[in-house]
Amino acid sequence: MTISPETAAVGDALPTLTFGPVSRTKLALYAGASGDHNPIHIDLDFVKRAGLDDVFAHGMLSMAQLGRVATDWAGSDRLRGLSTRFTAITPVNATVTCEGRVTERFEQDGTPMLRVALTAKVDNGTQTLRGEALISAA
Repeated sequence: MTISPETAAVGDALPTLTFGPVSRTKLALYAGASGDHNPIHIDLDFVKRAGLDDVFAHGMLSMAQLGRVATDWAGSDRLRGLSTRFTAITPVNATVTCEGRVTERFEQDGTPMLRVALTAKVDNGTQTLRGEALISAA
């Protein structure tokens, strides 16, 4: 059964979004597109000198995908807020699964709204992001 913002109830799951694997090439392309050329994401020599084993994904790359869970389902015109917290790094070559679940239905200034809990996890189950979307249900 397909749910919509108008019919969603607390506990309903949004369609899952999966992306990856996050390759070095994708990280380099994202750095160019975003303007975020932090060497921690693209320069293996820099990362090794910093005491890490490998580069890792830009947090904003994963955050954008997490936001897509909400906007692909409800449409960008219904998104009223998006907040996230990074909880772990997304390693190179990881596949990321982004999920959302309705946690609250309420009214704000007379408009029906949904609060959606968002999570992103990599292949081994590590949660790398958690967040919340506020979506208009009208």
